[in-house]
Amino acid sequence: MTLREPAISNKQNTSFVILIASAAALGGFLFGFDTAVINGAVAALSKAFNANSVMTGFAVSCALLGSALGAFVAGSIADRQGRLKTMIIASIFFTLSAIGSGIAFTIWDFILWRALGGVAVGMASVIAPAYIAEVAPAHLRGRLGSLQQLAIVVGIFIALLCNYFIALGAGGLAEAPFWFAISAWRWMFWTEIPPAILYGIFALKIPESPRYLVAQGRRKEAAIVLEKVLGGDIQAKLEDIHRTVLTERKPQFSDLLSRRGGLLPIVWIGMGLSILQQFVGINVIFYYSSVLWRAVGFSERNSLLITVITGVVNIVTTLIAIATVDKFGRKPLLLIGSIGMTVTLGALAVVFGNAPIDPATGNPTLPGTSGIIALLAANLYVVFFGFSWGPIVWVLLGEIFNNRIRAAALSLAAAAQWIANFIVSTTFPPLLQYFGLGSAYGLYTTAAAISIFFVAFFIRETKGKELEEM
Repeated sequence: MTLREPAISNKQNTSFVILIASAAALGGFLFGFDTAVINGAVAALSKAFNANSVMTGFAVSCALLGSALGAFVAGSIADRQGRLKTMIIASIFFTLSAIGSGIAFTIWDFILWRALGGVAVGMASVIAPAYIAEVAPAHLRGRLGSLQQLAIVVGIFIALLCNYFIALGAGGLAEAPFWFAISAWRWMFWTEIPPAILYGIFALKIPESPRYLVAQGRRKEAAIVLEKVLGGDIQAKLEDIHRTVLTERKPQFSDLLSRRGGLLPIVWIGMGLSILQQFVGINVIFYYSSVLWRAVGFSERNSLLITVITGVVNIVTTLIAIATVDKFGRKPLLLIGSIGMTVTLGALAVVFGNAPIDPATGNPTLPGTSGIIALLAANLYVVFFGFSWGPIVWVLLGEIFNNRIRAAALSLAAAAQWIANFIVSTTFPPLLQYFGLGSAYGLYTTAAAISIFFVAFFIRETKGKELEEM
């Protein structure tokens, strides 16, 4: 096919873009699955390895340090080796981590395997939004960028669902034996192996990013990909990309610095989005929710079931974001989400802060309507996060940086996100033990309130703009 031949129909272009964006978003599925699969295994891990609350918190959150490292290096790997090779490396790490976490003998080798999985998660968190943004037409980019978050929440849901049914098959306890007399919690980690392998297979089948190909001087290959994803005047698009990519030298992290030596303002904004997304405490719901609901009187089986319901809520609200992000824009959805999270988190802080303490267990109890209010507030919080800060942050991180700095800036922003996630996840068990749930949710409420002003003053609308305009 020559560049002057008629382009493939718009319908075919759109179908192809959705297909390859969905394949790339499988990294988001593994991202969600890997980070949530430990939810049902937390209590069993504590018993199996005789770990205290600090070690348990670190075992859960050590993957997040690996994620920060993976996110930080992913940009340079993607710029040197390509987007697809980065996906393949992540696939290998996901697979090894899933196998190793299930066969761990001590808390220390478990931490090692989880950290390796974290590196894979960090790489996937950078490469999926970057790749999707680079192959998607401007009018579809918001919806396709939201596929990353949809994949994440589906991954979370499937992980929680697997945990629930595995625990159910083992009599309702994650430490009880399941198939072949092996503890149920080990099988929870092994369920990640099939999608991890599939991710690598998909990465071998989809085309490389046209913007990466142009940066490498491979214009003919880039033209073929652009013909399939965009159609129209391919030569003009190639020239636009070439002007913004500046192929005379490789991208460097020094490109993120302003003339005065500090980071570019847009990089700070990206990091701010990432940090606030985590400081509102969303991952406390997905990492510790089974422990949280057990602490207020629910059985282990019912606690796991509640987490599954929360996962469904998260998926539905992400679908709402996909349907509305290119219609209403990014900024309005973020503002509505920030206000809603502030109200619902505030309600949780008040309910748990005033809950009576059970003298036998030392845990808060939620008698009568207070338990219903907590459940409703927690799920409404997930609703507000799910259609706003969950997907929209990933869409913006794929959009707000120009072609020259995208991979490097996304790496730095994602690394900041994982460090923030680590701080929240590691501090939650001690907060729960020494200060109570009311204080913890009070901190997350404060972060949500700050996010309102951050969006109002620092975020600009990117709806409908080409990446070359950024």
